[in-house]
Amino acid sequence: ESSLSTFFLKLLDIDKLTAPAQGKAEERIDGIEISLVLDVSGSMNSNRRLTRLKPAARDFVDTVLASAEEDNIAISVVPYATQVGAGEALLSKYDVSDEHDYSHCVNFRDNQFSTTTLYQDDRLERTAHFDPFYYAEGELRLPVCPDKPHLQILPFSNNRSDLHGYINGLTAGGNTSIDLGMKWGTALLDPTTQPVVTALIDDGEIAAQFAGRPRAYSDSTTLKVIVLMTDGQNTNQYMLNPSLRDGMSDVWYNESVDVNQGRYSVQRSRGQTTEYWWPFTQTWENHPYGNGGGEQCDWERKRGRWVWTCRELNEPGEAVQLTYPELFNRTSLAWNAEYNYGFQGNRWQQWFNNAKTYKNSTAKDQRTKHICNSAKDEGIVVFTVGFEAPSRGQRVLKDCASSDSHHFDVDGLEIEDAFASIAASIRKLRLTQ
Repeated sequence: ESSLSTFFLKLLDIDKLTAPAQGKAEERIDGIEISLVLDVSGSMNSNRRLTRLKPAARDFVDTVLASAEEDNIAISVVPYATQVGAGEALLSKYDVSDEHDYSHCVNFRDNQFSTTTLYQDDRLERTAHFDPFYYAEGELRLPVCPDKPHLQILPFSNNRSDLHGYINGLTAGGNTSIDLGMKWGTALLDPTTQPVVTALIDDGEIAAQFAGRPRAYSDSTTLKVIVLMTDGQNTNQYMLNPSLRDGMSDVWYNESVDVNQGRYSVQRSRGQTTEYWWPFTQTWENHPYGNGGGEQCDWERKRGRWVWTCRELNEPGEAVQLTYPELFNRTSLAWNAEYNYGFQGNRWQQWFNNAKTYKNSTAKDQRTKHICNSAKDEGIVVFTVGFEAPSRGQRVLKDCASSDSHHFDVDGLEIEDAFASIAASIRKLRLTQ
């Protein structure tokens, strides 16, 4: 409104008139950077949650892509379960320990959750490749760090087809690490990732149009958004005991043998003698199976008498000593404990319980709180979606969100409404009226 002083109307005791007016000013946000952080833990297989998530996420992508010019939007998708698979291309741009290359996750330190940064020269500890969940031999059923391409981070894309295909390929399994999903989602919006993006462009891994991203927090033309979804709450994050992360194991492997247990021999020293346990015969021998030859002689008791007996050895192939990474890439903790170390009375304590350590849910809730606060302190807009999540998980999400209205507690098909509402909110955030 504006007041207008009168001239002749003063004769009628009207000194002022009120002049109403309406106008609208638009300020376009030219750059949108989004991290879509999605829970793919095992519980997402229940009640068709993953099936319902996929169309909601695809529609979200369509809406936000339609709200900006192609060159002005970047979407990264971060699937998380027990761990976050960064992928070989992305993780190769960081200073990561090199115990193995079977999978590509890192164990962040607690203090790294108090900052959004992730510098290239930060020394990172590679997550050991092992399966603490199932009996498995030959190929792990559920390693803590996913090794399948469709469960690796998809960084910096605005290609509708690629994003749809990636979302369609998601599968679920494992525990829940909301803190790790948020850490990677935040890092992919932090300017310290710019040299990583440059290197990925140079390698042809991402398009050249993403040069200079993630932009500085001070760039007022860039809107940074995290959409964090879970159907659960933080659970244990398993890590391999440090003594088993690297170096030579006592297990030998012979790939020429057909029977699983026959492929392995376990070395043990007794005084000056080294002997080898053959799991498939349940006997101690003087060499790994496959590395014998000629005759093997020993005293055997026959019909009440000790008789010196020799037998000709016929062992196919050749046994090689495995490193710990090689061993745990072939056998799960449970399989190794039960079959390779069947001779050992405390095998489950030593090779299963003590073989792994973990970060518990309480500690992970605190790490989630820290990284969420760090993101919000930098002006990142955080939306959270609790998809049939328990009360504890909902509390963590609500605390993480930019405000109460940025948190969605949904069931069933409401997941589509939540993502549609978030996409619409992002479009509105691009305009200041």
